[in-house]
Amino acid sequence: MAFESLSDKFQNIFKNLRSKGRLTEEDVKVALKEVKMALLEADVSFKVVKKFINAVTERAVGSDVMNSLTPGQMVIKIVNEEMTNLMGSETTEIKLKPSNEITVIMMAGLQGAGKTTTVAKLAGKFKQKGYKPLLVACDIYRPAAIDQLTINAEKQDVPVFSMGTDNKPKDIAKAAMSHAAKNDNNVVIIDTAGRLHIDEEMMDELIGIKEAVEVDQTILVVDAMTGQDAVNVASNFNDKVGIDGVILTKLDGDTRGGAALSIKAVTDKPILYVGMGEKLSDLEQFYPDRMASRILGMGDVLTLIEKAEASFDLEKSKDLEAKMKKADFGFDDYLEYMQQINNMGGIAEMLKLMPGNMNISEDQLPDEKKLKRVEAIIYSMTPEERSKPALLNPSRKNRIAKGAGVDIAEVNRLVKQFEQARKMMKQMPGLMGGGKKKRRGFKLPFGF
Repeated sequence: MAFESLSDKFQNIFKNLRSKGRLTEEDVKVALKEVKMALLEADVSFKVVKKFINAVTERAVGSDVMNSLTPGQMVIKIVNEEMTNLMGSETTEIKLKPSNEITVIMMAGLQGAGKTTTVAKLAGKFKQKGYKPLLVACDIYRPAAIDQLTINAEKQDVPVFSMGTDNKPKDIAKAAMSHAAKNDNNVVIIDTAGRLHIDEEMMDELIGIKEAVEVDQTILVVDAMTGQDAVNVASNFNDKVGIDGVILTKLDGDTRGGAALSIKAVTDKPILYVGMGEKLSDLEQFYPDRMASRILGMGDVLTLIEKAEASFDLEKSKDLEAKMKKADFGFDDYLEYMQQINNMGGIAEMLKLMPGNMNISEDQLPDEKKLKRVEAIIYSMTPEERSKPALLNPSRKNRIAKGAGVDIAEVNRLVKQFEQARKMMKQMPGLMGGGKKKRRGFKLPFGF
């Protein structure tokens, strides 16, 4: 997961700061030297790191911080604020014209960055907001590029305009505008061709499209896993074509995160969205403050709440929460809980958004990937056993294992995970302020 290593390092640095009752200027400098090394190892631009450390140092070694009752916490707060500033301070939305006018968005990027998939993901976002997007297939070189765009567009129930591979991209873009006007499409998203590396031919083609149609937003898609190279690509595209914003893909992968921390500072262009998976729904709005909190190990409670709002059946969640309070939570409820958690991306993903470390090992977590086997085991129980887990003695477990066609060890593992889930749901309210964290009247399920 992106930033995992960096986050661990920050948490260790901050733990040392908190442990000191009073801080000297030397304590702060030592801590910031460690912060500097952690950022450089995460492939953050050297110039960006230098500017960041200078800004934090200037604020952190002042008498107001040193003489405060909690100097360690004050330094951490400053690091958090400066990191948020580094990534853009404010969330930037893609600027769209009023719905009775057509907004034209040109997507650019190198081959392999995930541009075509991102085009479909973005179209889905706009459709959810009530717009009528049209995707335009202008990648006439890459084999099956048009097919890929069409397949993903069908999944999003969004139309595609294509003229095959025998027309110039700028001509396809012009024809698409007429098609959009006739069919009441108010957001036109142009999928352009990428290359393995930046060349004049690609840049000329993008400039040609911008000359042929009035492009309102030019958005660059870059692969976060390429680290500092992603920042260099963004700089080149901005200099030669001009970009209005960036979408970072593959931020869920094994990336050090340097691109996310450097792009805004180097190009002065905002990160608009981040790709967090391969599903067409895995595109998240980029919030600099929330990302800073994640990196510093402080969690991302607002994103967790939003995921819950989008994924959970509120009435079912209330029923399950009531059963938890009455200690009346059985295996049928557990299965319902597993299915709803799965819709949010799984417990492991949720825990990454929680503040701090819950110290729960992977083998204690329900395995969402084996949900069908879990269902088989639970459905092999009698209704009484499902509602009263305490009844599960060794002979009953053996019978359940045979009925589900699994080894007895799997039944024991499920029972252990069931108990762990009950404990975890009781722990979470304390982490979230006693379950009082609300947003627009919505309370997270199970008292989160």
